[in-house]
Amino acid sequence: MKIAFLGLGRMGRELVMHLIDAGHDVTVWNRSPEPRQEVAERGATAADSPAAAVEGADAVITVLFGPDSVREVVVDQGLLGQGAAWIDVTTVSPADAAEFAAWAAERGVTYVYSPVIGTVVPAREGTLGVLIGGSPAAVETARPLVTRWADPERVHVYGTPQAAASAKLVANLAVATTMQALADALVLGHSGGLTTDQVLELLGDKTPLAAMAGLKGDFVRSGVFEPAQFTLDALAKDLGLMISTADRPLRAVEVVYETARAAQQAGFGSSDFSVMARDAL
Repeated sequence: MKIAFLGLGRMGRELVMHLIDAGHDVTVWNRSPEPRQEVAERGATAADSPAAAVEGADAVITVLFGPDSVREVVVDQGLLGQGAAWIDVTTVSPADAAEFAAWAAERGVTYVYSPVIGTVVPAREGTLGVLIGGSPAAVETARPLVTRWADPERVHVYGTPQAAASAKLVANLAVATTMQALADALVLGHSGGLTTDQVLELLGDKTPLAAMAGLKGDFVRSGVFEPAQFTLDALAKDLGLMISTADRPLRAVEVVYETARAAQQAGFGSSDFSVMARDAL
């Protein structure tokens, strides 16, 4: 297939390689030129604009920073027209997904919302969780592409883009609140005389925090939160989407959001989100 791939951040650069390796004809665009050049060296064609990237494409995949970026790059430019197939991987709210689906339908565009669950390492390994939301026909259009980076046992299909967007935020809520709990466990353990290693070892012994302790233990032990697997800025954006989507207060999310915002204000926005534990070390 001829595929246009818009957005080459940390996740986008990993996902697009699966399409290139599968033999698809991939044209990429990114706001900054360096990632375009990097991916072009691996076999893609680099475009100077979104419009140039999507010209003649069988499918358009967007992996942008958030809903405002989707509006700027796709909707406001009227980027897609009759017959186009659009697969959006960007983390957006259910309301955003409904808006984009309606926009697409008005223009005769097939729209599928297909965010991922996981960070850059499982993305590179092709073991991400993948959510696919849309009509049955739209889902079948997207499935052969988005499952390139999926663990086959972690593919979840939903009847609407909004449902897939809700599921993505639920998954990220679990990530965010578990990281906050890990930071609090470190504070409590240190207050009682335990070392960081002792706290992480205990949490790893089949506690509910075992997965996060394993995932972020190296960052916490070293106190170095670079290079980021999932940036604090991205998590804070997602937390805002959760709060604006829920029809009742999300108490745990509000606490995590305060922690994330404080870390952003301290200059750690581009660091891995495990930097939320920095004050506990």
